[in-house]
Amino acid sequence: MQISEHLTALAAEGRALVSAAREAGPEAPVPTCPGWRIRDLLRHTGMVHRWATAIVVEGHGTRHPACEEPDLDGEALFDRFTEGHRLLVDSLRAAPADLECWTFFPSPSSLAFWARRQTHETRIHRVDAESARGGPLTPVAAAHAADGIDELLAGFHARAKSRVRTAAPRVLRVRASDTDAMWTVRLSADAPHTIRGGAALDTPADCTLSGTAEELFLVLWNRLPLSSVELSGDREVAEVWAENSAVVWG
Repeated sequence: MQISEHLTALAAEGRALVSAAREAGPEAPVPTCPGWRIRDLLRHTGMVHRWATAIVVEGHGTRHPACEEPDLDGEALFDRFTEGHRLLVDSLRAAPADLECWTFFPSPSSLAFWARRQTHETRIHRVDAESARGGPLTPVAAAHAADGIDELLAGFHARAKSRVRTAAPRVLRVRASDTDAMWTVRLSADAPHTIRGGAALDTPADCTLSGTAEELFLVLWNRLPLSSVELSGDREVAEVWAENSAVVWG
């Protein structure tokens, strides 16, 4: 996807997140993030936005520590989130195409990495805010959802810190019915290895998850249950993913 597409989506996702958060109220529990209330969600996402902004604007070449968010609540918290989100969007739009700064998995460029990463970060937490509010979720376009799946499988879980491991080699296949996108994830005692497209079709899958790109995106991020998609083969393989794939700050 183009950087401009990510930034348009990032702007919209942040607005939708804070709108749902206002409707839910700071005290509302976030069912997709057990133990969190809306204020926790806003503080976390706002912290990540300002952290990413500092890396981009200041051009840090190594991981830069995040600043602790002030203990705000109510309107002050909503206003701070909105300001931080705006600063992030504006900073990414103003950044040069040849921006050089720290990233934490491969990307065509530093700017492409941060535009993509913060868009999906904000999108998944917008889902959290809407889950706390109740009612329908804002739809995710198939191309955006497929890109989010790719980032999760081939980016986050290609890292050595991934906790998705199996004692014996297993294969998880993910098929998006509305984009024809497919990923084959080889699981083992090492970090998962993801192969895009049909290059690995000669390898039998132990478990296959099929659904729309949006459904798969939300299931793989543990925002919808496994029952939201079609599962064929060994359910235990999918459960290994569900139980171990959470991406945590740190």
